[in-house]
Amino acid sequence: MRKSKIYKILGVLMAIGILGSAIWYSQLPNRHKAIVKSFLFEKLGITDGDWNVSNATGTYAMISPEFYIDGIYKSMEGPKSSKYVQLSQDSTLLWLTGFEVKALENQSGIPVSNDFICHTNIDFNDVKYYSSFHLEKRIGIQYPRLTSLSHGMEKFNFPDGYGVPMKGNELLYVTTEALNHNVPDADFWIRHKVVIHYTKDKKRKPLMSRTAFIMLPYDKRNPYKEPTDPGTNQCIPVETKNHSYDDGKGNKLSGHWVIPPGKNTYRSSIDTQLQLQDSLRLHAAAIHVHPFATSISLFDATLGKAVFTSAIVNHKNNIGLTKITPFSSEEGIWLYKTHRYEIVLEVNNTTAIPQDMMGSMFLFFYDKELDDILRKN
Repeated sequence: MRKSKIYKILGVLMAIGILGSAIWYSQLPNRHKAIVKSFLFEKLGITDGDWNVSNATGTYAMISPEFYIDGIYKSMEGPKSSKYVQLSQDSTLLWLTGFEVKALENQSGIPVSNDFICHTNIDFNDVKYYSSFHLEKRIGIQYPRLTSLSHGMEKFNFPDGYGVPMKGNELLYVTTEALNHNVPDADFWIRHKVVIHYTKDKKRKPLMSRTAFIMLPYDKRNPYKEPTDPGTNQCIPVETKNHSYDDGKGNKLSGHWVIPPGKNTYRSSIDTQLQLQDSLRLHAAAIHVHPFATSISLFDATLGKAVFTSAIVNHKNNIGLTKITPFSSEEGIWLYKTHRYEIVLEVNNTTAIPQDMMGSMFLFFYDKELDDILRKN
């Protein structure tokens, strides 16, 4: 076969490959397009894929790789990056006391609007963490997410005298993701600066984290059917692959759903998530919601009243969250094993189109069992 013919065949195959890749890419949701672009930019050397880390006493700071913002990225859709973190090189006991994240201009490092922060998750290895304190019975009971910062709550500190203890050389897994609700013609780069605050001060009481979030049922046979039957409390999931759960009876639940225009209230039981084996004293809560949420409550269904309510302020002239009020209390509030608890979320979708929503809480309780172990040691 002559070389000219071989070149023609290769050219045709290459053109088919490029066309097929373009069609495949065009059909991806924004979330997966962002993943593909970030991967290609890093492999081609267009972006710096490294994290810049500094670890001063009491402050572990990380600056993320570059994120390219080239259009609208709603919650859970933007480019993101992850990194394993060790606060120290030895097993010295440290106390985590707070977390924060800022958006930065790519080159100068000057802070820009936090509207470009979707969320920052802090996960831990529950096998190593609980094993190091001889609490193996807790392994695998809850998803090992310590906390999450998000748009509207970019900073969170525990009340004075409290913290989460951990060995300094154990790993934390940090993931931060970009957001853009309001700049459709975007063409710029940003980074995120993530800071973990810690101390060696032993005069603290330990906190344990429990994650609770609203889960609403949807029709697994026809999940996107509209309108939903209000009598069944069903929702329309954003998608059925992520944040989709089973209630143990074959019914599907979604933690990421669609809200129609106007005001609505969403609620669901969190008893199975709290797993209260005994009464616990709540001292702090970090909140994660999406724009158009107006308040979220931890609700005692047994007493018929809120344990606490977090007020939420939305931007006035565009889409976004100005402030989410955290819960923090040195005194604490008791939650009881014999009571039933819910999360209740109020929303007001002021646009003319459906929007996506989540309602989550990262609840921090005084950990007496761990406190007793630490005191003995």
